[in-house]
Amino acid sequence: MSDAPKNFRVSASHRQRVPQPPVNPSNGTSPVTKFILLGFPSLSRLGRDLTCALLSCTYAGTLAGNLSIMLAVLRDPRLQRLPMYILLGNFAWLEVGYVTTTVPRMLFDLMNPGVPISFFDCFVQFYFFFSTGTTECFFLAAMALDRYLAICHPLRYPVLMSPQSSWVLVASCWLLGFLWFMVAIVLISQLSFCGPNTLDHFICDLGPLLAASCVPAPWTEQTFSTTSSLLLFTTILFILTAYGLVIRAVLRLPAGAGRQKAFSTCTSHLAVVGLFYGSVMVSYVNPAASRGSGKVVTLFYTVGTPFLNPLIYSLRNKEMKEALRRTLLGGR
Repeated sequence: MSDAPKNFRVSASHRQRVPQPPVNPSNGTSPVTKFILLGFPSLSRLGRDLTCALLSCTYAGTLAGNLSIMLAVLRDPRLQRLPMYILLGNFAWLEVGYVTTTVPRMLFDLMNPGVPISFFDCFVQFYFFFSTGTTECFFLAAMALDRYLAICHPLRYPVLMSPQSSWVLVASCWLLGFLWFMVAIVLISQLSFCGPNTLDHFICDLGPLLAASCVPAPWTEQTFSTTSSLLLFTTILFILTAYGLVIRAVLRLPAGAGRQKAFSTCTSHLAVVGLFYGSVMVSYVNPAASRGSGKVVTLFYTVGTPFLNPLIYSLRNKEMKEALRRTLLGGR
């Protein structure tokens, strides 16, 4: 972290505007009450402008795509009764929240480098970033369960995944997602940060916060790593098992439209799973190993996957394409 600020300078006038915390007389250090997110300090002014424009377009596209899916589900009474679209509508809303926890602040820092973020705001972002990401894991698992029951147990599916059961499943995903990392996040928020107050990242992420701590926190890091590993490996194992059973059942069907539709739906879900889990596992199963190269990976799963997900789901789903056409073009 000591090398991070070399390519980054905060203007003298800005330093005068930021109130400096009092010095702790016991150890001569200043307790940190604000952080500066360095982002990509090596970027030139033109590079920051181009990056800001690209992120703005991606963010706008993400909002437009996911909100369109939500509106399409809300406007179609038939889709509102189908478990897959109940899950998909909530997943689209989740993606809106997930990307909004990070991208607006990233855009602000690109346009206003060196403006600090308060300790409170940093940990609010940290909590919602991890909570929405965790909720996404549970929703992907719930979607795999829905496809497994629909294809492997079609006769029992209307009972097992009734609209009421679907909403219970949705509520469980939201609740578990926002409680899963609570203990780990509380432990991290209790760490002492005594400077420097720079975080070598563009979001308040685990690795930079641990690096900025006054003393090593192996217990906190191990707790977070264990919690992350348990979440990621249990959900991905469940998803792969469910889709393995689905693929086996689909291969037993006679060749035709039914098999093609089942494969189309499953490949859409698996594409989203692969994009999200592949990048997240690099960062959080072993946080210490990802500190140096985590920015690009984090940028991909915080910005790239929420942008691609509505495209994947809508382009490979005939019912969703028709619903989107009616919603956007006003047809019937």
